[in-house]
Amino acid sequence: MSDLIERPSLLKTYTKSFAPLKNRNLRIYLGGQAISLLGTWIQSTAQSWVVWELTKSESSLGIVVMLNTLPLFLLAPWAGGIADRFNRRFILLATQSIAMLLAFTLAFLIQTDQVQVWHIYLFSFILGNVAALDFPAQQAFIGDLSGMGQVRQAVTLNIMGLQVARMLGPAIAGVLLKVFGSAASFWINGASFFVVLVSIFSVRSQQASHPHNGARGQFRETVDFIRSQPRMVDLMIFAGLVTFFGLSIFNILPSVADNVLHGDSQTYGLLFGASGAGALVSVLFLLPLSQAAKRIGLIVTVAAAWMGTFFLLLSTSTWLALSMAAIFFISLGAPLVLTTGLGVLQLMAPGNMRARIISLFTMLTFGLQPISSIAIGYSAEHLGTQTAILINSICLITGAALMFFFRKGWRGWELQPSVPPILSSKE
Repeated sequence: MSDLIERPSLLKTYTKSFAPLKNRNLRIYLGGQAISLLGTWIQSTAQSWVVWELTKSESSLGIVVMLNTLPLFLLAPWAGGIADRFNRRFILLATQSIAMLLAFTLAFLIQTDQVQVWHIYLFSFILGNVAALDFPAQQAFIGDLSGMGQVRQAVTLNIMGLQVARMLGPAIAGVLLKVFGSAASFWINGASFFVVLVSIFSVRSQQASHPHNGARGQFRETVDFIRSQPRMVDLMIFAGLVTFFGLSIFNILPSVADNVLHGDSQTYGLLFGASGAGALVSVLFLLPLSQAAKRIGLIVTVAAAWMGTFFLLLSTSTWLALSMAAIFFISLGAPLVLTTGLGVLQLMAPGNMRARIISLFTMLTFGLQPISSIAIGYSAEHLGTQTAILINSICLITGAALMFFFRKGWRGWELQPSVPPILSSKE
């Protein structure tokens, strides 16, 4: 382990990971984001359960995720360019306002017993379009607030807020579903957007302006640059593996809770809560320490293989406590792959295409979810939930092993401590 991490720098690295919170603007924005993300996870958990109650179909769960993530794939060539070219604060105000209206509308439909599964399909697709524009703007906006010297730590802090929400949101949703019904979760999510809108209004940011080509030229320029950077390609491949074969399994957790564990909505909430707890531990302790790691390739590979191993355990479990433990350990690995990828890519990106590279990262990772969601849904429906998880886990382990042993330069790759600044001093 000593060859991976410089021991004298562990405490310094861990402390440094929280340094961006000294920045007032970033502190306000991340606080608003944390509350909004909590509402988002509360609604997401409740929405999956509503779909399950309406259809009792794993395929329907996959369709919802597909419609929600398809725009991330289709709009990525333009979304990053928009976030690089136009005012990111305005983009975020618009996307968050639309998401708030969608949450309130869906809450009304559920409250009045008018909701049908096609409503959720439609709203998921609209929200996916909103998210496709929001995500690159949001991640680049964090860099605008923190400055490039602290962007990796700032991204990690944002992910910490996300993981707290992942841990608390499903557990809260499980209680709300049992005590107040489904609509309460959607009302709460809608209200949470007021907080993030106020936070966006309250902060000051500096966004550099750069000359831009047309959308098609921008996309081609971004792809050409990434192709010239083998380690960028590797990070995106690993993020794609983890998303396609790993995170897609979480889409069928309602089936795990019902068909495998013979539980109810509260069981489902506990499973998602275990995932959030594992991811929170990862971002609080493992991610800050991994920033002192020399060999990024080895860290990412081990994290992906670790996830696949515990997915294997989940595929055999019929006991709630064991399933929760497996999901907890799975979730230790996901942030190490995805957050490391997102942070390092921003460090390696030129200033005039930072949002575009984030957008392409989204396209090649989370944009794969339309395919993976349908695949895992139909696989679970026709082969059984546990068999579907088993197949995905084997694929994830195999993919990580192939990358580790056969991808030239990946095993020994070390992120250089001095990275050229993304923005010039004038910016």
